[in-house]
Amino acid sequence: MMNISVIIPVYNAEKYIKKAVASVLQFQEVTEVLLIDDGSKDKSLEICSSLSQNHPEIKVLTHSNNQNRGVSASRNLGIENATQEFITFLDADDYWLPNRFDAEREIFKDSKIDGVFGAIDAEFIGENGKHNYIKKFGENTLCTVQFRAEGKEIFFNLIQEPNRFGSFFSMIALTIKKKSLEKNKLRINENLSLMEDKEFIIRLSYHTYLKSGIIDQGVAIRTAHDSNSIMSLQNNSRNFFDHNSKLYKSLLVWGQKQNNFPAESLKYFKLKYLSSAIAAKTGIKKYLSFIVLVLFNPELLKTRYRYFALKNNL
Repeated sequence: MMNISVIIPVYNAEKYIKKAVASVLQFQEVTEVLLIDDGSKDKSLEICSSLSQNHPEIKVLTHSNNQNRGVSASRNLGIENATQEFITFLDADDYWLPNRFDAEREIFKDSKIDGVFGAIDAEFIGENGKHNYIKKFGENTLCTVQFRAEGKEIFFNLIQEPNRFGSFFSMIALTIKKKSLEKNKLRINENLSLMEDKEFIIRLSYHTYLKSGIIDQGVAIRTAHDSNSIMSLQNNSRNFFDHNSKLYKSLLVWGQKQNNFPAESLKYFKLKYLSSAIAAKTGIKKYLSFIVLVLFNPELLKTRYRYFALKNNL
């Protein structure tokens, strides 16, 4: 049987945490639940402590001096303290479905598999949450990749242009062997305040052998409400492009440090970084920046990168 550590960062989630925890305790494979309170200002820590008293598999962790350090630092703290063979992630306002590990139970019988990922669906909390989610992701609430894949093809599919595979999969539908994270010294980038999950997943897909699990239906539910971090980008495209440029700059720096890293992948990261950096600018600065960078990077004139760089800010 699989032995799983579940890492749940908690920040001001008093409305949701009990449901999230109940959804993970339904699985006999879950032998450790790490609730990392990230300096909550509500009753989250009190609720987490109460849950741990009733369930011995639950452990409550905090940062030094109960600091608020962000979701990446909280997940990393969970990784450091996880003791089981497999690591999974869940956000405190989301929850798992009963089919969460149906694919994993079979796929992990193959010893070469390091990780499995599936699809997630959405649940709306309030009309604003529903409106913002649909505006961001469309009417189809299923977030998934478009076809099955495994191994290095996942890495190359994630960063192809145009992307027919899907840009990333959700952390809350990922199951990974802890030894694979340790072997490759993989942690989540704490310098990125948003899009850190996408950056981590791309690096993960390069260093480990992943395989798609259930991708035609959700194995977890992401709740859509006004406080979702991704919604903060919805009405501010300049902010989106700024974070996107930081994401691809981080990947470019990482790729340059790898031995024999594919040149085409480095080029992709560079062009995505530059086009995003241009798009984050406004007015005449945007066009001057575009002209200067094109002189040294003429591939920015390719339709897809030119269009991305010159998109109008909202």
